[in-house]
Amino acid sequence: MRDYEDITAFLGQWGQFQSNVFFLLCASVFPNGFGAFSLVFLTDVPSHHCLIPEVNLTEDWHKAVIPIEVVNGKRELSRCSRYKLDVVRNLSAQGYIPGRDVNLTDLEQEGCVDGWSYSKDIYQSTVVSEFDLVCSEQWKQPFTSMVYFLGVFLGSFLSGQLSDRLIPESPRWLLSRGRVDEADAIVRDAAKKNKVEAPEVIFEGYNADQTQAKEHCNFFSLLRTSNIRNTTVILSLVWFTLSTGYFGLSLNTSRLHADPYLSCFISAAVEVPAYISSWLALRSLPRRVSVICILLLGGVSLCLIQAVPQGLSGLSVALEMLGKCGITTGTALMFAYTAEIYPTVLRNTATGTCTTVSRVGSCIAPFLFQFGINFRYLPYIILGTLSGVSAFATLFLPESFGQPLPQTIEQMHKRESMTCPFITRKKHSKPVVLFENKL
Repeated sequence: MRDYEDITAFLGQWGQFQSNVFFLLCASVFPNGFGAFSLVFLTDVPSHHCLIPEVNLTEDWHKAVIPIEVVNGKRELSRCSRYKLDVVRNLSAQGYIPGRDVNLTDLEQEGCVDGWSYSKDIYQSTVVSEFDLVCSEQWKQPFTSMVYFLGVFLGSFLSGQLSDRLIPESPRWLLSRGRVDEADAIVRDAAKKNKVEAPEVIFEGYNADQTQAKEHCNFFSLLRTSNIRNTTVILSLVWFTLSTGYFGLSLNTSRLHADPYLSCFISAAVEVPAYISSWLALRSLPRRVSVICILLLGGVSLCLIQAVPQGLSGLSVALEMLGKCGITTGTALMFAYTAEIYPTVLRNTATGTCTTVSRVGSCIAPFLFQFGINFRYLPYIILGTLSGVSAFATLFLPESFGQPLPQTIEQMHKRESMTCPFITRKKHSKPVVLFENKL
C-alpha cells in the first residue's frame, strides 16, 4: 500500500481544513502565557525593609535604625533586619548621635518583628507583599511554584477543551489504531472544506491487520529497545534543559531593569526573532545541527555573563537575552524534531513523556535564581553547563530532516544509528531502504 502522504496528497499542502486546524491549535495554547507569566508581576518582590513603628526617635536615629548591607557590590538598606529597637530608643533618648557617638556595627540586630514596609513606586501590592513572603525563601518559592502550577493547569484545561471540541483527531493516528472508517470520514470532511474531490475509496486495502493496531504501545514501549530508550533519554535531557532555561530566564525578567514592565517587554520582544529563526531552521536546516548550534549559542551566552565588568549592566542584559533567544528557538524546534523521530504509534506518547520531563525543569526554574543570592552568576553557569551537556548528547540523535515520518517502530529502527556523526563509517554498497511497503 502507498504511504499516507501519497494517499492524502489530493488534499493539497494548504487549504481551508489545514488553516482551520492551524489557527485553532494556535488559539488553544494562547491562554497558557497568561497563566505562566503573570507570575512575573504577581510574585515580584517590591523593595522593602523592616517596619519602624511610631516611637520617639530623633531624625538621625530614624535614618540609621536600618543597617546598611552590601548586596552584589551595592550598598543598600537591609531587607530582613534592623537594630534592636529598645537599644536604639534608649540611645536616642540619651542624645547620642549614630556614627559619631555610637559605632553602629557594635549594635545588636533583630528581625522584622513588627512586619515590613514595602515600596509602592512600582506596585500597589503583590502576592509577596500581601502575605509577607519575604525573608523566608522556604515559603516564598513553594508558593510561587503553586501559583505557576495553577496557571498552567487552567491554561491547559481551557486549551484541552478547545482541542477536544473543535480540532479533529489525527487520521494518521486513527489508522495506526485500525480505525479506518473514522480516518476516512475526517479526510473526506477535509476534502470538502478544501473544495477538492476525494477518491471513491481513500484507504483502499487498509484494514486493522495491516496497521500497527496490534502493537499496544505505551510509555514502556519507549524503553523496550536500546535505540528507542537512548533516544528518549537524550530528548528528555534536551527538553529538561530548554524548559529550565526558558522559564528560569522568563521568570527572572523583573530583575533585568529597574522598570519590570520594560524588562518584560524586552524579554517578550526577544521571542519574536527566536520563533522566526525556528521557522526558518525547520524549513531549511538539518534538525540535529540546528539544535546543537542553538544550545551552544544559549549556553555560551549565559556563561559569558560572569565575564562582563560590573559597570556594563547593559551588556549582561544583552547576553542574557541572547541566551533566551537561543533557548526559545530550541524549544520551538524540539516539538517538531521529537515528532519526526518517533513512529505514529509512539509519537504522542513520546512527545507527552518529553513534555512531562520538561515540566520538572519548569518546576525547578523558580528556585534556580535563588542560588544567585550567594553567588550572582551561579544560575547562569548551571544553565550554560546544562546547555553544553545537552548539545553534546544531541550528537547521538538520528537526523529526521527531509525524511518521511516513520509509521512503525520497525521503520524507526532503520533510521540512522545512534553514533557520533564525526566518526567515519563504512559506505553502503547498496542504498539503504528506510521504508518497506508493509501496509
